[in-house]
Amino acid sequence: MTTKELKQKSAEYRKKILKYIVKAKAGHTGGSLSCTDILNVLYNEIMNVSPGNFSSPDRDRYIQSKGHTVEALFVVLADKGFFPEEDLNTLCQYQSHYIGHPTRKVKGVEQNTGALGHGLPIAVGTAIAGKLDGKDYNVYTLMGDGEMPEGSNWEAALTAAHYKLDNLCAIVDKNSLQITAPTADVCNTDPLDEKWKSFGWAVKEVEGNDVEALKSMLQQHPFEAGKPSLLIAHTTKGKGVSYMENVLKWHHGVPSAEEYEQAIKELDQVLTTL
Repeated sequence: MTTKELKQKSAEYRKKILKYIVKAKAGHTGGSLSCTDILNVLYNEIMNVSPGNFSSPDRDRYIQSKGHTVEALFVVLADKGFFPEEDLNTLCQYQSHYIGHPTRKVKGVEQNTGALGHGLPIAVGTAIAGKLDGKDYNVYTLMGDGEMPEGSNWEAALTAAHYKLDNLCAIVDKNSLQITAPTADVCNTDPLDEKWKSFGWAVKEVEGNDVEALKSMLQQHPFEAGKPSLLIAHTTKGKGVSYMENVLKWHHGVPSAEEYEQAIKELDQVLTTL
């Protein structure tokens, strides 16, 4: 895709994320909007995964550790044809598979996630399996900066470096806000780059809401032969909607009819200027 086409995708994805959150009357709005560009670039430019090859042992794997922002993942999976988009009309309804966290009952989802700190360990195990099986697939996982204090992440980080998992790329959606406060106030984990480097990872940073920059950076994976890759993506929580950007209460929140209308107008304006 061209940069313009990727930007168009991101705006359309954001509109759909808001649409289904409003319909469901529930959702993690801010974090879904912050990671939209990352998912867009991964699924449309980087990963070798599709409905046609999802049962193939050679496909790339994506594991969403920050599972609470599942609305963004569902919208992208629907766009890629893993399931009909109209299925999302059942989001968060009784007996629907489309619940508030990823579940393998939804086509295109590799692993059940949502308990923070679990995605990276699963990704490490999957990457080790790829090495043992002599496969060329890559494993990608998306983590939130609010889950960085989880000890399981650091055990997994040590293991990934020990086994030289250069088929693994972990991405941190660093929007600097979590459910109760800025991440630096809850449990400061900065400087992330130096910590991960000291654990044996090759680390790069990127503007995480710039699709062109994301595409360029992710195409460089592995960042260094024999080392797992960490990409720190600096994003804006609530990206694309002016009154949501960097506002704590939109960690989870449902726009009113008036707020929804304003958000869609802003995103439509983005589309008209591309």
